[in-house]
Amino acid sequence: MFLHHKKLMYTVRVQESNPALATLMLEQFGGPQGELAAAMRYFTQALGESDPGRKDLLFDVATEEISHLEIIGTIIAMLNQGPKAVQSEGMAEVEDMRNLSQNSTSHTQQILYGGGPALVNSSGVPWTAAYVDSIGEPTADLRSNIAAEARAKIVYERLINVTDDPGIKDALRFLMTREIAHQKSFEKALYSIHPNFPPGKLPGDPAFTDLYMDMSQGDGDVAGSWNSGELWETVTDRDAQAAVDGGEGDYAVGLSDVEASALEMMMVRTASNPEAQPPTGAELGAGPGAGAVNTTPREP
Repeated sequence: MFLHHKKLMYTVRVQESNPALATLMLEQFGGPQGELAAAMRYFTQALGESDPGRKDLLFDVATEEISHLEIIGTIIAMLNQGPKAVQSEGMAEVEDMRNLSQNSTSHTQQILYGGGPALVNSSGVPWTAAYVDSIGEPTADLRSNIAAEARAKIVYERLINVTDDPGIKDALRFLMTREIAHQKSFEKALYSIHPNFPPGKLPGDPAFTDLYMDMSQGDGDVAGSWNSGELWETVTDRDAQAAVDGGEGDYAVGLSDVEASALEMMMVRTASNPEAQPPTGAELGAGPGAGAVNTTPREP
């Protein structure tokens, strides 16, 4: 059950209208790192969680994220409130409205959504459930949640840096700080599970868990705790990086007699002739910049 309190979780004071800034703020309303995505991520995780402690945590944070959605949505609405009224009442010339929105996508927001906080990101892309990346395994989901809170904090930092409005900066700083608090809670919940690595139940194959594949070689190679030392066996030799299972590194599939016969017929029918020099449309219409072409093809 949800109950709505008419007081915001944090006071919103907007100094003046700014549709362009409102459009940027949409990133935290309907964007992938935004409050709706966070609320839905934690809410659905809570529903599926069987541990009482984690379930309570996830419901608490999910509900708080909805209150944050209300804060950021209110900021957007306040930034657009004046221009929305002017647009609605036809009290400004087209050029005035374009100047007010600085010819940005905020002008589109006024036309499509009447200046209201739409569930889109700052580029106008609609919100999607694809932003919710839960997998149903707490040791994986909590790590994803920690990363999500970190990304959201960075977006809030960037939004703070693009406004001089003291009231907005104050509210955004609160929202940014709550991302830190949530990250701390999720970290505690993760490390309250022991063992929590690797995620899931099945252990890794010990033959491969400590291998570091040095696949990108050349200038810029750096040795560190992530790829060298007692914890790692670094594999640099190119031949040793292939067929690490000790096999031939090839592939095979078991086919029935019917499948094998059909495969043979298909391979004969679709075989390429490496000796052919067929004319192509690209060559027949080639001009400057087409590269090497053969305009007098020969038959094999």
